[in-house]
This record gives sequence, structure tokens and C-alpha cells, in this order.
Amino acid sequence: MDIRKMVGSGDKIGLVVLPVLIVGLILNAAFPSAFDVGGPPTALRVISIVVLAVGVAIWIWSVALILRQVPRGELITSGPFAWVKHPLYTSVALLVLPWVGFLLNSWLGLVVGIVLYGAARVFAPEEEVELSERFGPRWDAYRTNVRIPWA
Repeated sequence: MDIRKMVGSGDKIGLVVLPVLIVGLILNAAFPSAFDVGGPPTALRVISIVVLAVGVAIWIWSVALILRQVPRGELITSGPFAWVKHPLYTSVALLVLPWVGFLLNSWLGLVVGIVLYGAARVFAPEEEVELSERFGPRWDAYRTNVRIPWA
């Protein structure tokens, strides 16, 4: 199995997100009060734990589907992929990073999540062209039936 098929656009997305993460971590360490979310307050802590648990579950489910189906050359259309075309990117960007950041009393996770989501939106179309070429009408049917097509 070609590892490139397993990675998708992840390498390009990582090249955008990694510098933001590194600079953010350095700034967060140097100026922690500038990144402070206030504790976090109890309500934010509870919400963060719940959303984070959902995000990690979706991420694990997506990884399991990729590891099982991509080596077989199958188009994944079930589970989280029935809801969004790119559940790995979407779950980490919107359901994991921001909420880990809040739990760590920092809004840095939110910034990195937004950058990750933006990078995924920039690079995912290239990945989708490859999927369209590989799966043809099956990809077109999937693309039109996915519940949240922009994520």
C-alpha cells in the first residue's frame, strides 16, 4: 500500500499547521497570561471534556476505517465519512484541538484548530480530485450524499 494514499493531504496541512503550533507554544510559554481562558471555568471544563471525548472517538473511528479500507482500495462512505468528507481533519480541527487548549487554560488550541481547518479546506480539493479520478461515479455519488459537504 502506498503510504501517500493513507496520508491524503495531511503532509501539506501539517506543513502549514506546524509552524503556527510551534510559534504559538513558544508565545504561550513566554506570555501565559495572554493565552489564559480563566482557569478554565467549570462550565468550559465540562463542555471541553464532552466535546473532546466526541472528537477523539470520531478521530479513532475514522483512523480505524482508513486503516481497514484504504489498503483494500475501498472508498469509505460509512461512519464519520457519511457525515463529512474529511472527518480526520474536521474532528481534530474543531472537536479536539480547541477543547484540549481550553482544558490546558489556553486559547492556542482554538487558533491552531482554525488554522488546521483552513489548511484542510485549501488542500482537501486536491485530495478530492484524486478520489474522483480513482472512484469516478462512486465518488460523485458519495460527494453529493455526504451530509455536511463543506467539512
